[in-house]
Amino acid sequence: MHPIADGLFTTSNPPQLIGGRDRDSNRIVFPCPENERYEPVPLKREGTLWSFTVQRFRPKTPPYAGPESFQPWAIGYVELPGQTIVEARIANVDFEDIEIGMKLKLTAVPLDPEDNSSPAIPAFEPVGDQA
Repeated sequence: MHPIADGLFTTSNPPQLIGGRDRDSNRIVFPCPENERYEPVPLKREGTLWSFTVQRFRPKTPPYAGPESFQPWAIGYVELPGQTIVEARIANVDFEDIEIGMKLKLTAVPLDPEDNSSPAIPAFEPVGDQA
């Protein structure tokens, strides 16, 4: 699987998000802005679910570039301790089992699970006994 965008996350196994550290304030953001004010930094792979929702309808195109057929997905804000909060899909868990505060780890999933050539997007999945 190839990443949906360059510079978003590594293709290593396991993948790692690439954030940006403001050279003046040291504040970390995701994704890393493409300018000289920010330097790319690897982000932590594990975090805590801060908030979430379930996307139950196909977003407008553009900006959505996924398949025409639509399957609902969970999306959440994941707090990476001491760094930042990132928005990503929540994967490999039933919707009814998702809980605020659950421990999650980074993974990569296809944008379109039905298409083997689909680009990969960053997602988080449960860790340990929550998996």
